[in-house]
Amino acid sequence: MEEERTLVINPLEDINKLKALASEPRIQMLSLLRNRTLNINEIADELKLPQSTVATHISILENAGLLITESVRAKKGNQKLCRPSFREVLVQFPEEQSPERNFIDIEMPIGIFTDCRVTAPCGLCSPEHIIGLLDIPDSFLNPERMKAGLLWCGSGSFEYKFPNNTLYDQKRLNKLEVSMELSSETPGTNADWPSDITVWINKVEIGTWTSPGDFGDKRGKYTPLWWKLEGSQYGLLKHFSVTQEGSFVDGVQISGVRLSDLEIPEHHSIRVRVGVKEDAEHMGGMNIFGKGFGNYDQGIILRSYFAE
Repeated sequence: MEEERTLVINPLEDINKLKALASEPRIQMLSLLRNRTLNINEIADELKLPQSTVATHISILENAGLLITESVRAKKGNQKLCRPSFREVLVQFPEEQSPERNFIDIEMPIGIFTDCRVTAPCGLCSPEHIIGLLDIPDSFLNPERMKAGLLWCGSGSFEYKFPNNTLYDQKRLNKLEVSMELSSETPGTNADWPSDITVWINKVEIGTWTSPGDFGDKRGKYTPLWWKLEGSQYGLLKHFSVTQEGSFVDGVQISGVRLSDLEIPEHHSIRVRVGVKEDAEHMGGMNIFGKGFGNYDQGIILRSYFAE
């Protein structure tokens, strides 16, 4: 079975895993085994260490759940094959939880758009394969779009219809936030390829963020191995928000559009549209990354914040 991609270590609870990692030889072994399966003799030869020392370190990593070993037949007796349990290890302190949630999240898969108007180059794919035909806008009508993990277009837009849960909460809405992983789009990739990506909520244009480029310098954390490195690999996670003071991207104001301008209480749904205008100053296309692609493994998240 293929190893899991990422292990997140809580340092307050997983002290044994941290201790197993607190050794230069063991770190070297995990690095050596990233893309290979080796036996203890091969590891010892590569790292110029005694076999007994390697066997001890392997046992510590195995007991901590960081390494998987398998005993198989060899020309003389058996040999122990070693491979990592995870491709990536992150150390993350747990966030303090508020005693009462003051927000509601809705996550929309990127393929569940209710309206789509795009121009080539364009296409979509799931984490398993390309959906439909490349550069044919009608492919976005394919029912398999529900599984999409990546959408791209030269210009145009996608609209998503979220349920308006603010209608059923007695608290006052004081902030609406949309987060998604985005990048520009060009044949191949180009980190210096600006594109003006605009967001509308309930048909009101809240503002534009300029993506700096289409990123392909390294594989996205969740981008599948079958997707060629020449294609878009990941984007930047952007947070578009609207308050009574205006509209913002990652805390930087982009327009004077306020919550009251969106008429949230008058609608049973909240419509979010994201796209590149045909008359944009920087018409550099757009990639939207969803689950199974990019660096964040999420769809489009609508978060409604309420007053305490």
